[in-house]
Amino acid sequence: MTVLALTGATGFVGKTVIRLALDKGFEIRALTRRPQEPRTGVTWIEGALDTPEALRELARGADALLHIAGVVNARNRAGFAAANIAGTQATVDAAAAEGVRRFIHVSSLSAREPELSNYGWSKAGAEEAVAASGLDWTMVRPPAIYGPEDTEMLEMFRMARRGLVMLPPMGRMSVIEVSDLARLLLALVTDRQSFGRIYEPDDGVATGWSHRGFALALGAALGRKVSTMAMPKTVLRIASRMDRIVRRGGAKLTADRVEYFCHPDWVIDPAKRPPAALWEPQVNTRGGLKATAAWYRRKGWLG
Repeated sequence: MTVLALTGATGFVGKTVIRLALDKGFEIRALTRRPQEPRTGVTWIEGALDTPEALRELARGADALLHIAGVVNARNRAGFAAANIAGTQATVDAAAAEGVRRFIHVSSLSAREPELSNYGWSKAGAEEAVAASGLDWTMVRPPAIYGPEDTEMLEMFRMARRGLVMLPPMGRMSVIEVSDLARLLLALVTDRQSFGRIYEPDDGVATGWSHRGFALALGAALGRKVSTMAMPKTVLRIASRMDRIVRRGGAKLTADRVEYFCHPDWVIDPAKRPPAALWEPQVNTRGGLKATAAWYRRKGWLG
């Protein structure tokens, strides 16, 4: 039985990875900050990325380590560095110390443009730590991820439900449904051909989605006709300050996010798509958005 160690296990992506991994017969060792309910096939390790002893315990006896944990929102560059760069380095160090050669790192498309945001800068720094590790690594740069339980794209669903979606300036983006991403991460565990590779997966839409096209797809998923409004960067910067005042630490539209939201090209590089023999997306985005909207409704998340 393959033993998979997992950071970020209690987050949006991590929960899906655990569910699919258990279905495939993996044994899971999972890092958690808080006590969790017992679960067959899962050994919970209490700790965090800044507790080296817990990371060593997490890696001990594992055949592969899947590093999903990280932050998308922090007060400043130092906060991003602590979680995404230092946290990744600590996880790499724990894997090496415990003899875990296989290391799969979940990065972000934002790492391609580190000058745009502190988040992208920190994800690029994390990639540097992995690349220098000497381990049998593979890095995955997901585009925008959506699916049941996601809180990051929930705001767009809520705007679509109200009939008006505010957008960044014109641009294009790729997306991926969370279970498709999880399937790729698990496929990589034993795939030797992917050592030293960086993959950029998506939903299979060759040129990605325009911002407006994706907003219209959200409306269709909700059974609503929506209008869209592209906002200049200056207006989004003002909106980010207002969001910080209103929601304080829970603000979603941060100044850092404005910078990378406004970049015109977040479409994956076709040359970095995973090989079809390894993985192909299974979730059609229009259907996936509809299923996600239905999940939000059942949970009362759409307001």
